[in-house]
Amino acid sequence: MTIITLELGHYRLQEQIGSSAYGVIWRASGPANTRDVALKFINHARMEQAGPALRERWITSAQNEIGFLQALEPWDERHIVRLLDSGWHQGLPVLALELLATDLGRHMQQLRSRQEALPLPRLLGWISQINQALAKVHQYGWRYLDLKPANVLLDWGLQNVKLADFGTNRHGLHSQLHSYAGTANWQAPEQFFPLQQGSYQSSASSDYFSLGAMFYFLVTGGRALQFCSDCGNAYRMHHTAGAGLLLQASGGSLPATLLEDEAARFAASLPPASRDSALLLLRSLLQADPAQRPRHAIQISRMLQAIQGMPPERHYLDVTDPVRGMRRPTAANGWQTMRSA
Repeated sequence: MTIITLELGHYRLQEQIGSSAYGVIWRASGPANTRDVALKFINHARMEQAGPALRERWITSAQNEIGFLQALEPWDERHIVRLLDSGWHQGLPVLALELLATDLGRHMQQLRSRQEALPLPRLLGWISQINQALAKVHQYGWRYLDLKPANVLLDWGLQNVKLADFGTNRHGLHSQLHSYAGTANWQAPEQFFPLQQGSYQSSASSDYFSLGAMFYFLVTGGRALQFCSDCGNAYRMHHTAGAGLLLQASGGSLPATLLEDEAARFAASLPPASRDSALLLLRSLLQADPAQRPRHAIQISRMLQAIQGMPPERHYLDVTDPVRGMRRPTAANGWQTMRSA
């Protein structure tokens, strides 16, 4: 039985439980009197087949993920998966992460197979928690850029979710150009369609588009947006060149991000009292123009409260800036209580 030694302890591999574009996830038993963990490795077989540039990118992604998770304060891990240990194995970085029950993709498949509907309060709770997790990523100065059901983990009671897989993270919230990053089936238009020079210009609002795609997915019982499906198919067949071919197929214009029949299906899946406010949030998140999407997590939180019929809280906690959100006198505000705008 394979034993992996990391910085804080030894881990005994039990079974492979998942995989990603470049990684493999194993369930492993840790030191005595500790819970099992999820060990995340870079796939050795794929590394051997990959070119030098791709190998370097995968190693850098793993190191970035370790660095980001290590930088989090303990109280910021409520809706972000916890890094328990890290180290190197066979010359490649390894992460030991907290082990959770399942992910949203698998859970939704199970619900569909049993023909069960997802309760609206739980659905809205999950979207709210994902919004809080994204707020933390943005607070630390990063763009997540890979929000999808497989990267949202569920606890054993299926009540709480945690964001995982931060290898795609890009530092800087605005304007920094970068290479292709993310998963085509869940991307904002600016992540899939490059600029003229072939690079991509995403921002924190790119994560909000993916949150909208997730919102649609959960409300409609596991359906994907047509826009996202088309992008995914184009990437699968033609890699990044698929973006240009998809534009040609739509007459040179960006395909609609939300079709009217999709909006109708989404609304029909909700109780009448929630439809208008939920559709307003969905349309806002799925705007093709990033500038037209919600500006921050608080705006999304207020719109989620409206869906639930809750009045907006006057003294809310700003998850992106807790000191200001709690309205406490600090040096940052001249030792004066800050009032809501």
